[in-house]
Amino acid sequence: MPSLFRLGQVLRGSFGKYAITKEIQDTVWFAKNQAEENVVIKGVQGHPRVENERNVLKRFQDRNPYLRPLIDEIEEPSDPPTIVLKYLEDHLLNASIKKTLNRKELKYVSRRILEALKVLHELIGLIYGGNFNLFRPRNVSPDHEEYGLEVRKRQFRYFGPFQAKYEEIASPETIAAIMCLMEEIPQSQTTPFHRTTEKEVGKNDKEFIGKIMMLDLRDRPTSRELLGDE
Repeated sequence: MPSLFRLGQVLRGSFGKYAITKEIQDTVWFAKNQAEENVVIKGVQGHPRVENERNVLKRFQDRNPYLRPLIDEIEEPSDPPTIVLKYLEDHLLNASIKKTLNRKELKYVSRRILEALKVLHELIGLIYGGNFNLFRPRNVSPDHEEYGLEVRKRQFRYFGPFQAKYEEIASPETIAAIMCLMEEIPQSQTTPFHRTTEKEVGKNDKEFIGKIMMLDLRDRPTSRELLGDE
């Protein structure tokens, strides 16, 4: 499938123009505004998720400082709906690769993520989002087609197994994938924190992480409940 935008293409927004400089994913590009500042461009042909993201940000970004700001909407070309987001120099995954975050730093980041989620959870029904993970598989990169599968394997190994009641909400395809995981990773090998000591991760922290990583989304606490955790 050809790229939606080409390198060097200029997009006209409500507040300025943006020249495409790099394609990051099929639906994400870097661009420069008229002041030569980096911005993020997002657009998807034939799918409403960018419109949904735009609507959510418009409604909630003024209520919480921890959401990536929407700074413009592209008017030309008008199709598909395309948004301009603030460019951030780095993200948590890269930062944690460069330097292991200590407990204080992790608590700082976690609290701000939860504060942002709390706003969304209380005002709209976005309780369970997709594509969120705390893992970095060594054998695949984030843009690899099997990245999600490898993350799921690690999640299953450290926080499994799935409870029987998960079948109530899972599709037949998901159930088939879970059965394969259970064959590949027997229950005896699903051992949360078996490689960590109490000094590395304390008991309370283990319990907190365990709550977040419940495999059945119906068992996970809300962000408000997690913010009440010490």
